[in-house]
Amino acid sequence: MKAPRPYNLIAELTYRCPLRCPYCSNPLDWKAVGDGLDAEAWARVFREAAALGVLHVGLTGGEPGARRDLAEIVRAASTADLYTLLVTAGTPIGAEGLAPLVDAGLRSVQLSIQDAVAEESDRIAGTACFEGKIEFARAVRALGLPLVLNVVLHRHNLGRVAEIIRLARELDAERLELANTQYHGWARLNRAALLPTAQQLEDAAQVVREARRAGPRPEIQFVLPDYFADRPKPCMGGWGQRALVVTPDGSVLPCHEAGRLPGLEFWNAMDRPLAACWAEAPGMNAFRGEDWMPHPCRTCPERARDFGGCRCQAYFLTGDAARTDPACALAPQHDLVVAARSEAEAELVYRGRAP
Repeated sequence: MKAPRPYNLIAELTYRCPLRCPYCSNPLDWKAVGDGLDAEAWARVFREAAALGVLHVGLTGGEPGARRDLAEIVRAASTADLYTLLVTAGTPIGAEGLAPLVDAGLRSVQLSIQDAVAEESDRIAGTACFEGKIEFARAVRALGLPLVLNVVLHRHNLGRVAEIIRLARELDAERLELANTQYHGWARLNRAALLPTAQQLEDAAQVVREARRAGPRPEIQFVLPDYFADRPKPCMGGWGQRALVVTPDGSVLPCHEAGRLPGLEFWNAMDRPLAACWAEAPGMNAFRGEDWMPHPCRTCPERARDFGGCRCQAYFLTGDAARTDPACALAPQHDLVVAARSEAEAELVYRGRAP
């Protein structure tokens, strides 16, 4: 099928990060992936992305603030006329490092916070950083930038959603993303220690409903995790449909983890034009359209909406990326997800300490 127009570029500038979050979506072997693209190479990627129709770029990682040339990269994205969002933990940039990024063309900031309680936030982050994050958030608003707070939810913090919402209001966040953990990367390794109970999720959903009635700001996004929704989500809006990921070494992927799937060939932006990597790479086309779909996806009325669910999740749960995502209640192997809901708690494995 003809490749659709992408709208969003996820630029993974580096996998380096001072935090050690046990739900990090970066690959377990992140240390083996170097920062292969310098600022000039990223500038070319941004120009080619704009020519493809991309409007928005998320500068992420790892921690993009680990790049000493971050301001130069921001300027290149802005020069390419892309809307620039910095996805950051707030460190090592710090409040003092924001102004040069704004001068370079930064338009908005998404800040990750692990919890509303300093001790618990620092425990999950694996380092003392909560107070610095709060200072960073206030600096974002002082400079007039829109602030998005992203809080990954799991068994250990779902009971404090009310406090998290209160903190978002105190920091004048425009949007609060209550992002229930997706079990990829380090989160998959820690699934037993992070999966919540159904009651925790229902209690948190009720808190969100009440908060939304209390006022429009911040906008609150709260989506059930796949393991409890019984309907799969379209991976990144659909495999190779709306978004493309460029990794620190230049690989062009349809989602963060697709490069871990065996037997798929993706191309590198350092070797070929971005347009070819998007439209022609065999891996990009492997799950576009409906021809690849098995039963029950092939005849499901939802197939053009959920695209069969997440290919990476299907692979890591069943061993076959072309199977129906077991998150779907109609999937032949849905029992794998149901069984996982009752897993016993396990000790957290922090990023950087893979067994």
